[in-house]
Amino acid sequence: MQVSLNHEAAGGAAPDAAEARLLAPLLALMSQSQQGFALFDEHDRLQWANPVFREILGLRPDEFPSWPDLMRLGWMREKGTQVVTDDFEHWLRSAQLRRGKLPFRTIETSLMDGRWVMTTETTAPNGWMLCVISDISELGRDWRVLRQERDQARKAAFSDELTGLSNRRYLLENLRRKLGPHKASAAAVVLLDLDHFKQVNDVHGHEVGDVVLKHFAGLLQAEVGRQELAGRLGGEEFLLVWDIGDTSLLRARMDRLLERVRQSSPAYQGGVLRYTCSAGVAQALPGESEAQLIRRADAALYQAKQQGRDRWVLADATAVMPERRGSRSQRATPD
Repeated sequence: MQVSLNHEAAGGAAPDAAEARLLAPLLALMSQSQQGFALFDEHDRLQWANPVFREILGLRPDEFPSWPDLMRLGWMREKGTQVVTDDFEHWLRSAQLRRGKLPFRTIETSLMDGRWVMTTETTAPNGWMLCVISDISELGRDWRVLRQERDQARKAAFSDELTGLSNRRYLLENLRRKLGPHKASAAAVVLLDLDHFKQVNDVHGHEVGDVVLKHFAGLLQAEVGRQELAGRLGGEEFLLVWDIGDTSLLRARMDRLLERVRQSSPAYQGGVLRYTCSAGVAQALPGESEAQLIRRADAALYQAKQQGRDRWVLADATAVMPERRGSRSQRATPD
């Protein structure tokens, strides 16, 4: 088997002669292994997979989907991971929020065909990921059930039940790590609030309101990379954490996001409903805490609401708001 790798794309230096001689034998052994091996790029798109990985996930040799599309293909083909849910996209958002956020992670799950597998994810600083799947079906059933219940409890502790995004606790813990003294400070926080959301609940009912919240969550999930975060703080308030230091790129992403919201409309039994959102954006300053960063984004969001909604405002780097008690809704912020 002849194999070539793009080391520059993978974020590594070109191999020396000794390393180059090892690449083909290494990939040949991985191709023949009884474990599943796969390599995903920083955009979470499959770049290489051995036959066992493809067999487990139900992929054809010519398919190189993104991870979300890989999961969707398995769901439609009844292959790969067994997903017990009434809302597959909700499950997928919840699964994505934890994928690639740690340098190493182990997951155990059952397959559609009844096998029990352990998957390890090793993520490089540049976002590339190596996935290894091992069949552990011989483990006792009681032991497997206990471990699955443990994993489900972990998921529930960090996920928002309605939208499947990260919850407030998970968001703040991860933002704190990003802003630590030895971490990269090229981060931007986007605090978003749905415009006139109370009217949606009052006019159409809370069930339609939940449809809007889940629809908006899906739009936000599509706007974050592997090292970034999307979550719900509570009510109609959401938070994005982007790895952006360039202001022009930040402006382009925000304009694109708000335009996507304007052009999208969730369907419900009564028809379709259009909505907008407002946002406050703050770029992290050296030594700034997560509370200070969010307060500056909060101030910018308040300005966006005051200026007419359906817009975003970039926080002044010199204007750090004093900490105030209560949520934004308790501070009489315009809806």
